[in-house]
Amino acid sequence: MIKTEELYTDILIIGGGTAGCYAAITLAGLDPSLHILILEKANIRRSGCLAAGVNALNAYITKGHTPDDYVDYAVKDAHGIAREDLLLSMSEHLNEVTSHLEQLGLVILKDENGEYVTRGARNIKINGENIKPILAEAVMACPQIKVINRMNVIDLIKQDGIIKGAYGNSIEEEKLLIVNAKKTLVATGGAAGIYKPNHPGFSRHKMWYCPFNTGAGYAMGIRAGAEMTTFEMRFIALRCKDTIAPTGTLAQGVGAKQINARGDVYEDLYGLTTSQRVWGTVAEQKAGRGPCYLRTKGITLLQEEDLEHAYLNMAPSQTLMWVAAGRGPSKENVEIEGTEPYITGGHTGSGYWVDNGRRTTLPGLYAAGDVAGGCPQKYVTGALAEGKLAAEAMLSDLQADGFPEKPDSNPTGLPVSTVLEISGTIAGHLDGTLHESAKDTPEILEKRMQDVMDRYAGGIVSGYAYTEQSLKRADEELTALEKELPGIFCSDMQELTHFFEVRERLTVARVLIAHLLARKETRWHCFAENASHPERDDANYLNYVNSRYENGTIIMIRRPLAKRRGKNEQEPVA
Repeated sequence: MIKTEELYTDILIIGGGTAGCYAAITLAGLDPSLHILILEKANIRRSGCLAAGVNALNAYITKGHTPDDYVDYAVKDAHGIAREDLLLSMSEHLNEVTSHLEQLGLVILKDENGEYVTRGARNIKINGENIKPILAEAVMACPQIKVINRMNVIDLIKQDGIIKGAYGNSIEEEKLLIVNAKKTLVATGGAAGIYKPNHPGFSRHKMWYCPFNTGAGYAMGIRAGAEMTTFEMRFIALRCKDTIAPTGTLAQGVGAKQINARGDVYEDLYGLTTSQRVWGTVAEQKAGRGPCYLRTKGITLLQEEDLEHAYLNMAPSQTLMWVAAGRGPSKENVEIEGTEPYITGGHTGSGYWVDNGRRTTLPGLYAAGDVAGGCPQKYVTGALAEGKLAAEAMLSDLQADGFPEKPDSNPTGLPVSTVLEISGTIAGHLDGTLHESAKDTPEILEKRMQDVMDRYAGGIVSGYAYTEQSLKRADEELTALEKELPGIFCSDMQELTHFFEVRERLTVARVLIAHLLARKETRWHCFAENASHPERDDANYLNYVNSRYENGTIIMIRRPLAKRRGKNEQEPVA
């Protein structure tokens, strides 16, 4: 039996990435008496999507624009399926959190007049290699915030329909941690690794999205019965071939156009939304006009130098490849390709169904950042804004509750039998007693899952397309894989954590398939390329496709579109 430790806190934050760190900082500033606990699977200094840094803040209200303009842009890019109310509440805070980041030490580039240097209509340039350490240092400077690194949260604690905390395993020692909290924020990020990546095998972690964001935050909410939204709006990034480095730096930084192998500019033929840029590239390749490129040949040497510096801030492999080959972007166009699909609420609308305070449908539970749904195109500053909004809502709700005191006994509220069952299950995976005939490791199970998703659920191998029959086949295969989970043997706590990551990915994948089946149209080419229903259908699907997991069944829900303040009579609530 593994060791068990119990803790009690006012606020539990699951995930020490962008949104989680900023929520903690906000709470500490609002009420210094609060006890705040962050559980982080890695280490908050270099964890989450900001781990490697970024070279621009892609969500900012530049001069001459308003938050409403940003809402219009995001709704258009999402082909109408976005929560205008959530987008507006986020957009109204973008510049405020940016200013705070600068005060914390982030270097934002400025022109000769002291104005931020823009990159496009909604972006500003930064020196962002150290953006995550800056956030982490701000967290560590707050004495009321406690951080436990290397702690993998397994599930939420739910009692009488209310979320009362969570429990998880240490990655480094045989320990189960049980945390009771008055309010809990999920800020774990989205889901990578569900599909076979561009570079499987040894290089499988060389992907666009943080490979350690496994969908755990989604999965624990799904199992607890939280309502989820828009999983079918997958995200596929258009990236530089081989390095999987961002292409926006080229498209916006030097105005590079998408061209095919003949040199024809094709991007205007397919549309300029995020999904259409990927779709055009896939279509040109299918038509035999590939490979496809971003046209950089002929840019100035100064522009080339700026690009090399920019990629060193976030994707150094791209700069290293240029230098090693002796052929920079001024001499050779940059080949592009799509990644495997991801589920992320930071770029698309996938995630928890929340209200403007980022409250989920489960009392006591909040969501912010990539794990919160309905609010696409939030990027870094949008995740910060959602962390702030969730923090304010949690404090307001605590005040309304009268700041309940810590209970005198049994702080977790979990029955002793439940604690013994959880710790016994973990021990069983470690000593192999759960299933003597088990042969697969977590790594093998993950590969089998990715093969199924790639082949039957719209992965790279099928040009991102799927049919109703292929999705049903995928669900059958995943259901069979889930049945193998109880017998998986894990050699140590690190492999046990990988086991739980595979379990989370399987949960998310099955909900994703249910969403893809429910939306019988093709609204976002490539993102949701439904070969059984290839046309867009506004008459029946200009609405949100939501889901709730109940007694082993995924129940699908339709909700009407939500407008921003002043554009409809009533804002939706979770």
